[in-house]
Amino acid sequence: MTNKPQQIHKPNKIQFLKSAVESFYAGKNIFITGATGFVGVCLIEKILRDIPNVGKLYLLMRPKKQKSIEDRLQDLTKNSVFEKYLETHSAQDILSKIVPIGGDVGADNLGINDKDRQTLIDNVNVVFHSAATLDFFDGLRETTNINLLGTRRVMELCKQLKHCEAVVHVSSAYVNSYLLEVSEKLYPSPDDAERVIELTKTLKDDALKELEPTILKEHPNTYTFTKHLAEHEVNKCAGVIPCGIVRPSMITAAWKQPVPGWTISKNGPQGFFMGASKGVIRRLPLDPSVIMDYIPVDVVVNQILVTGEHVNSLMKRNGNKPDELKVFHATSSTYRPFRFETLTNQINGYMHEYPLKSAVWYPHLKFVKSLLLFRFGAIFFHFLPGYILDFVTKVSGGRPILVRLHTNVWNSLNKLEKFIFTEWKYDNTKTLQVAKNQLDADKENFYIDIAELKWEDYFLNMLLGVRQYLNYEKPKNLETARSKDRLLLGFHVALQLGFYYLVWKLLMVLLGVSSAKAALILPIFYYLFGYL
Repeated sequence: MTNKPQQIHKPNKIQFLKSAVESFYAGKNIFITGATGFVGVCLIEKILRDIPNVGKLYLLMRPKKQKSIEDRLQDLTKNSVFEKYLETHSAQDILSKIVPIGGDVGADNLGINDKDRQTLIDNVNVVFHSAATLDFFDGLRETTNINLLGTRRVMELCKQLKHCEAVVHVSSAYVNSYLLEVSEKLYPSPDDAERVIELTKTLKDDALKELEPTILKEHPNTYTFTKHLAEHEVNKCAGVIPCGIVRPSMITAAWKQPVPGWTISKNGPQGFFMGASKGVIRRLPLDPSVIMDYIPVDVVVNQILVTGEHVNSLMKRNGNKPDELKVFHATSSTYRPFRFETLTNQINGYMHEYPLKSAVWYPHLKFVKSLLLFRFGAIFFHFLPGYILDFVTKVSGGRPILVRLHTNVWNSLNKLEKFIFTEWKYDNTKTLQVAKNQLDADKENFYIDIAELKWEDYFLNMLLGVRQYLNYEKPKNLETARSKDRLLLGFHVALQLGFYYLVWKLLMVLLGVSSAKAALILPIFYYLFGYL
C-alpha cells in the first residue's frame, strides 16, 4: 500500500494587523459554554495558539461528583488537543488565560452565582454558545431544558452584558432534517416554544412520552426539534446584539489543526473505525453511494471565530446597528461531497497498514445497504463472537462489554435509520462568500473553505488519529501491531476454512447428498452468505 498521511504544512507566521480575525479578538474577553466538549476544547486551543493577544476565556463549567471546577480545569489542560501547543508552551500558559465559571446551562440563571455573573456582565465581549445535549435518545423534558431553555438562559445573559460585540450560537445542520435540501436561513419555528416548555413542566413522564410524536411532527427526534426552537431564541436578540448561527453537519476529526486526524469524538466514522480497528465491528449499515455530510472540527472552530468577527463587522458598517441574524452552514454535501464508495477498498487496507496492538481479531469492515441484512449479519459477525470473547474476558478477570455494545447498537438502529440512509444537501453559498472575502492571512489560518480537502488523505489521517487518541496506541508500537495483524490473519483464515468445512459436512447430512454434490452446493451458500 502506497498511501501516506497527507502532509499539512504549518502556516507561515502571520502579521497581526493582516488578520481581521486576530485583530477583532485581540483584547476581547470571551464567554464559552460547552467548553469541555469536542468543539469546545478545540476552540480553546485554537484561540490560545493563534490569537495570543486575546483577553480572558470565561468557561462555563459544571462541577461533577468528586471533581471540583479546579480539578476539571486541570483535566482540561491534559486534553490531547493541547499536545502540540504544549511543545512550546506550559500548562500555566493555558491556565493564565482561563477563568472557570461554575454553572450549568440546565439550571436557572445558568447556575452562576451573583459575583461571577456580575464579572461576566462587566467584562465579556464575545459569547460562543455550544453547550447542548447531543443524545438522540433523550426525552423531550431534558432536551427542552438543555437545548431550548439553556439557549434562552444564555441569550438572557447576553442582553445583560455591558460590552457585548458578538454572539455565535452553534446549532446543527440537522435542525431542518425534515427537509432534504436546506438553505442558510432561519426556517419557521416547528412549534410554540412556550407551549412546549409548559408541557414539559406539567406532564408526567408517561404522558409526555405518549404525546412526543405529536409534538415532534416531522422531526426525527427531540434533539433536532429543540435545537430548531433554540435558533429562534437567538433570533429574538438579533436586533439588539450582533448574532450569528453556525450549523455544522457531522463533526469529524481535524483536517489540519492542531494536528491532522486529531479527535476525541466517538461519534460517526470515528466510532466505527475505533471498533473496526479492534476487529469487533465487522458490519456497518450504510449505503456507500449516499452522500455523507462530514465536516472537520477545525473548520467548524474556524467558522465560529470567523462568524463572530463577521457579524460584528456588519454591525460597524451598519452604523453600529446589529444586522439581521446570520446563518452559516459548516457542511460538505453540496461543495465537496463524500461517498464511502470512493474508499470502500482503501479502508480495510488502512486498518492493516496501521493496525492496533490491542486488536482482538483480524479487522475487516463491510458496508451493508439493508438494515434487515445488517441485523442478520450482526447475529453471526457481532453477537456470536461477542458472547465468546466476553466469556473469555470474564474468565480472565476482565469486564465483558461486547454483547452490551452490540445490543445498544441493535436497539438504536430504528431511531438512527433516517440518519444512516438519508442524503441531505446543505447549501453553503453564504459561507463560501464569506470565505472568498477573507484576507489572505485569514484564508490561511482561519480557513473555512474546504476546496482543497482530499477525502482519501483525510480519512487516512482520521484512522491514524483514532488509533492514537481513541485507542491510545502510539506510533512506536506499529511494528509489533503489524506482527500481531499477520498472526490474526492466520487465525482468521483458519477459522473460515473450519467454518466452511463444517457447512460442507452439514450439507451432506441434512440433504443426504454425497461429498461431491455438497461441494457443488457450497459455492451457492458462500455466495448467499456473502450478502450478510
